[in-house]
Amino acid sequence: MEFRRIFDTIPGQFDQFRPKYSRELFEYLINFAQLGPGKKVLEIGPGTGQATDPILETGCDYHAIELGEHLCAKMREKYDRYPNFHIVNDDFITYDFGRQRFDLVYSAATIQWIPEETAFSKTFELLRPGGILAMMLTKSDYRTPDEELYQKIQKVYGQYFKPETPYTHRGFRYDNAQNYGFVDFREHDFHGRRNMSADEYVSYCGTHCDHIVIPEPYKTLFFEGLRNAVEENGGKIVFEDTYVLYLARKPLNP
Repeated sequence: MEFRRIFDTIPGQFDQFRPKYSRELFEYLINFAQLGPGKKVLEIGPGTGQATDPILETGCDYHAIELGEHLCAKMREKYDRYPNFHIVNDDFITYDFGRQRFDLVYSAATIQWIPEETAFSKTFELLRPGGILAMMLTKSDYRTPDEELYQKIQKVYGQYFKPETPYTHRGFRYDNAQNYGFVDFREHDFHGRRNMSADEYVSYCGTHCDHIVIPEPYKTLFFEGLRNAVEENGGKIVFEDTYVLYLARKPLNP
């Protein structure tokens, strides 16, 4: 199974343990894109809604396309009560949006799964003139808060982290949007902190695509090792998070 589909095997765990984004990030994005009733928005790959609520609650005409059947079902379970909520269970790469055009297209740690040319060319086409492309991701640091725990966890990775399929999707260049007609590219960083127990940390790690595909017996040994490392270090792990927001605009006269 390709990595971009693997999350669909754990919809409940994904919904409970994947991190959300900062309130300040959404306040900035909503103000920048002037979202509200009358604005049409597309979210690419919402998962189970880690970046959905603040946008949907503006009253905009919210649309989403989600590849995972079970993730899409979880989205419908959570948001079907909203009259402005619309979702399609399909592949962004091949889906035909027809004549639909959007004021904002956004992705929360999803667009990097799409080949660059398709990602930027298709989002450019789907935006109305002057429309916004927003791409967000989280960078997490647990080394700075606790070097000793970090080293213990790295030892566990060295011993037992043996995924069947290596992760090769690093290196997506968000600023390459400028090569496909986008202008006014900019980056904004926002900050937050997460405190997790040993069990919460193990459950969170279990939502990483390359962690899901660790075969036994390594998988059990790996997650037990992570849990023990945190338990032996006070039973808590702290993450200093940086929420990165990339913005680009389709020109008014493309």
